[in-house]
Amino acid sequence: MAGGNKNKLSREEELLLQDFSRNVSTKSSALFYGNALIVSAIPIWLFWRIHQLDMYQSAIMFVLGTLVSTYLVALAYRNVKFILKHKVAVQREEAVTQDMMRQLADDKKMTRKEKDERILWKKNEVADYEATTFSIFYNNALFLVLLVVLSFYILSNFNPTINYAGSVGAAAGLLALFSTSQK
Repeated sequence: MAGGNKNKLSREEELLLQDFSRNVSTKSSALFYGNALIVSAIPIWLFWRIHQLDMYQSAIMFVLGTLVSTYLVALAYRNVKFILKHKVAVQREEAVTQDMMRQLADDKKMTRKEKDERILWKKNEVADYEATTFSIFYNNALFLVLLVVLSFYILSNFNPTINYAGSVGAAAGLLALFSTSQK
């Protein structure tokens, strides 16, 4: 290798590193932000119908609260997915390997290295899918529980405007904070 090529990675190495990075694909990012927007908009109905907050007078606050909450919930999705992906990959490794070996057993032309690469790719695909779906489910549930507890119990005696800002801000902020845990 020449001196300039020492630091260059092969395509396979780049793909492997990409699988273990914190960055998410454009597809996952769109999925995260779409789900986060939906779950972040739920408090609008709660405060409009139950807390009797006027929709038109509070529109700017609703939009700002929803946008900030969407960003923080999507951040929590990414953080939890990153933590879970490796755990899921380890748990599913044996089952995925057995399944892929059964599928690839008839292909005599494929080398052992190619089979191992396919198994690794499939393991990452399964881990990515499961970590994504569980992250969305877990964070949505936790966000809504935090929102209800804050809105109806902790901040229930405050003005509905302050209740909305505090409940949505604290629920999204706590969710993002909890997602930074390493366990």
